[in-house]
Amino acid sequence: MSEKKLADKVEKLLGVRGMNDILPPDSARWEWLEGQVRALMARFAYRNIRTPIVEPTPLFIRSLGEVTDIVEKEMYSFEDRLNGEALTLRPESTAGVVRATVEHNLLYDGGKRLYYMGPMFRHERPQRGRYRQFHQIGAEALGFAGPEIDAEMILLADALWQVLDLRDVQLELNSLGQPDERRQHRHALMDYFSRHAADLDEDSKRRLHLNPLRILDTKNPAMRELVEGAPKLMDYLGQASLAHFQRVCAILDAAGVRYQINHRLVRGLDYYNLTVFEFVTNRLGAQGTICGGGRYDYLIEQIGGKPAPAVGWALGVERVLELLKEQSPASSVPALDVYAIVPDTTFFPAAMRCLQVLRATGIRAQMHAGSADGPGSMKSQFKKADASGARFALVFGADEMARGEVTLKSLRDGLGDQACYPLSEVSTWAARLQSQT
Repeated sequence: MSEKKLADKVEKLLGVRGMNDILPPDSARWEWLEGQVRALMARFAYRNIRTPIVEPTPLFIRSLGEVTDIVEKEMYSFEDRLNGEALTLRPESTAGVVRATVEHNLLYDGGKRLYYMGPMFRHERPQRGRYRQFHQIGAEALGFAGPEIDAEMILLADALWQVLDLRDVQLELNSLGQPDERRQHRHALMDYFSRHAADLDEDSKRRLHLNPLRILDTKNPAMRELVEGAPKLMDYLGQASLAHFQRVCAILDAAGVRYQINHRLVRGLDYYNLTVFEFVTNRLGAQGTICGGGRYDYLIEQIGGKPAPAVGWALGVERVLELLKEQSPASSVPALDVYAIVPDTTFFPAAMRCLQVLRATGIRAQMHAGSADGPGSMKSQFKKADASGARFALVFGADEMARGEVTLKSLRDGLGDQACYPLSEVSTWAARLQSQT
């Protein structure tokens, strides 16, 4: 059998459905976003934490609960073949951050402000902005009980939208109060929805006795009117919980952050309390939440640490990038500054030395690479230089090399300007060029 026929018989291997390759130029947008986040986190004095992608399965059962959709249907869990340990690809990162905080006693000398970024895994139906391997950026403030940290968290996320120039994002806010207040509200909800059981969809009927708060978060338009008439948690909050929420709102008001109180905004997990919030958009269809967070003062104890307050948020990277790409398709893709045109292989050493100096000054430079038969004609190289998006072509032609020079030619703005520079003085004119790029 010929090599070609043998190759034709080899089955093409494809990636896992819902777990996507991130290729140029999209990968440049990812790098740009991550760079903006790192710079912003540094300004807010949040420090990076990196936890494993694989965690013990009991960590998520204990933190998320056995009856949640994530644990019941969506987690990628498996048994370690060597020691039988139950392991799970992390479906979210807060539990891992809290586990690390407890395990390494991070709060022994006071509260910590942390942030993370990385992949998460859930077996969901892939759709726009929601994938089986998806990525989150999150911030967690652990060991701080005051409402000013809740507000700081919200201001941090809001500052990110300003840095990204992300528009059409709205903040929704609510308070879950404390567990005893939520229990009173839960009884009222069960009574209310039981009286309207005939109007509940199947999902809500299942949640009625397990977790009636989740009914308020239904995406079913047919139940909107019923949900709007349900008892509001805010009416069951005590004085301390109301004061906490009012102080958060007062800080946001003073900072000029606009928000809407959404009484339907809830969390189905018992460790959440007091402030909850989401940043939403109407530009992503049903997947309108791009960032969600809240206070979770009971999770650290639930995972096995000493009781300590905490608050955090996480955003979906794919959803944010979808919005940015829709808003400005060419945004956040770094432009190439210089494309080097080298028509003769004997000029490559000089070209390489020159480009290294340019790159050391921060100039983004690419050298033309030809085929085994040679570098190609000047005409074909200029076409590739123009297609690369570079602002300038740097020409290492025979005439230039004979004079010990290089020609810098503008490729943009219709200028067509060009100038010659001595190769012996690259450092001098490279600094000048760097100021123009």
